[in-house]
Amino acid sequence: MSTIFTKIITREIPAEILYETENVIAIIDIMPIHYGHALVIPKKEYKNFLEVPEEQLGELMIVAQKVAKSLVKTFNLNGFNFFANNGEVAGQSVFHFHIHITPRYENDNISFLLNLKKYADGQMKEVADKIRANIV
Repeated sequence: MSTIFTKIITREIPAEILYETENVIAIIDIMPIHYGHALVIPKKEYKNFLEVPEEQLGELMIVAQKVAKSLVKTFNLNGFNFFANNGEVAGQSVFHFHIHITPRYENDNISFLLNLKKYADGQMKEVADKIRANIV
């Protein structure tokens, strides 16, 4: 599997690199939600969040925090979104795990339309019990 991110990491195609370590690279998104929208990507290809080894998560989060702090300082932000799409149904289009960090502004006309649900009596515990049984 060779993705556009792999080609950026190997310098086959250009990108605006914001920060880089031995295992992680942060770049500007070529199709930003807002200018400054950044992507934090492990250099090794993992299809999604669930495939990233635990020992790599710490470095990913540290780099993501450094980039987020820089965005806040650079654009004087009061907020930002931090997310990762996992699976096509969730909006993932490049199947090399990456974290999005995008600036947010008041009245920027971006919204995540949610259809929030309510649990019936006892249903929350039932769902939680099923989830707990599968945590390893």
